[in-house]
This record gives sequence, C-alpha cells and structure tokens, in this order.
Amino acid sequence: MTRVAVAGLGAIGRSLVSRLAAGLPGVQLAAVAARDLEQARATVRELGGDVPVVAVEELEPLADLVVECAPAALLPRIAEPFLRAGKEVVVLSAGALLDHPHLVELAAEHGGHISVPTGALLGLDAVGAAAEGEIRSLRLTTRKPPAGLVGAPGLERVGVDLTALTEPVRVFAGTAREAARGFPANLNVAVALSLAGPGPDRTQVEVWADPGITRNTHTIVLESDVADLTMTIENVPSENPRTGRITALSVISLLRKRTAPLRVGT
Repeated sequence: MTRVAVAGLGAIGRSLVSRLAAGLPGVQLAAVAARDLEQARATVRELGGDVPVVAVEELEPLADLVVECAPAALLPRIAEPFLRAGKEVVVLSAGALLDHPHLVELAAEHGGHISVPTGALLGLDAVGAAAEGEIRSLRLTTRKPPAGLVGAPGLERVGVDLTALTEPVRVFAGTAREAARGFPANLNVAVALSLAGPGPDRTQVEVWADPGITRNTHTIVLESDVADLTMTIENVPSENPRTGRITALSVISLLRKRTAPLRVGT
C-alpha cells in the first residue's frame, strides 16, 4: 500500500483528495498540506478524508509519495524532504523544475524519483519515443479563454487588456523556458512537453488569448525521423480557469498504474 500525501488544496488538490478518499487500489490518502490548516481540515472532512492536515514541512514522515499541486514557489519545500528520503514526488508545477534543477540532482543522489504526469496535455508517450530518435521541430500552440490567463506576468510585457478582447490575440511566442517564466501558473504543459522531447530551449510555444472559446486548447506539432505528429486536446476548465479537470485525473491514472496488473502506456 502506497501512502500518498497531497500538498495543496486548490482545484486539483481537492479533486485528488476526493478521489483518493473514495478508494484506489494499492493507494491510500495519508496526509494533506495546506496554508490555512483549520480551513483545510474542514475541507478534507467534507471531501470524505480522515487524515492529518499539516504544514508542508511535516508531510514526509507520513507518506511514501507526495503529489505537489501548490504554487510553484513551494516546490522545493515540498519536494526536498521526500527526495532526501529516497521517496517519490509527483510534480504538477513542471515549470518550477527549470528553476530548481538541484531537485533532479537530489533525487539521483538519494534514490528518489520525480514524476511529471501528462496533466492537461496529450501524446507525451509518442513525443518521448520520438526523442529516442531525432526530433527536428516541436511546437505547442495554446489557446485559452482570457480568464485562463489573468494575472500572468508575461501579459505585462505585451500590454494586452484581456477584458477588452473581441478577437484572438497572440500574447506570447518563444521557447518553453521563456513561456514558463512569463506564464508560471498557465503553461506547465509546455515544460512537460519539452522535458519529454528535445528540451525547453528547443521547444517552441505560442500562447493565444481567445474570447471565442470556452476550453483550454493545446495543439502539438512534431516533426522527427520516426513520425510526424499533430495532436489537439480541448480541456474543460475546472473551477480554476487556469487548469483543466483532466489534470487531477491524470494523477489518479498515474497512481493507479503503480499497482495495476496491466499497464498501458509509459
């Protein structure tokens, strides 16, 4: 039985706690961390959980694995104790890994593991397979309703008023590394894609604010020596418009595979 801790009780964290509390073969909810402990305890009870709710620094002794679904700045505080103990960290704030490469080194040194789930994207199996050969180009085009981009630091540089849009506007074009800096809460998918593929400096990204859509849409175009791929996913947003409902379910799928007698996909 794998004891799982959930760090963060936003839209994704609440969904995970609810699913894990309902039961998952080989996995049990062991602890939850959140900023407001009293409010979090009430939320966990409402979601059907009966586990300790503690500060992030207190999680590691309580679990074998932690799922990070907190603000990106908290990733080192969440991950480091687990990695030093040779345990696993499931990272949703993939962009933060670029700012904290020491976490990968820490995992290697102590026998820990960092997993980045597919999340709101698709096709990472195929991109990873193509990366074993030669990827000539990899591009991600993301279109989001304006509400899904509110607050992104990258918007300040282009001076776009999201409330006044009447047609799609491209608000960013650059590498996945640059996208992670400009849109740290919006484009973890770009970093996940780049890590599966040729890296954050060779993965090109465009971001569009589109008032004519209601779903977060990601299109991947890959050219390689083994396959050319074009893939699009349209995600239904959660109550947090920056994230899709499928993200939490991607983590559940990852956890389910840990003990499943049949595993499909890597």
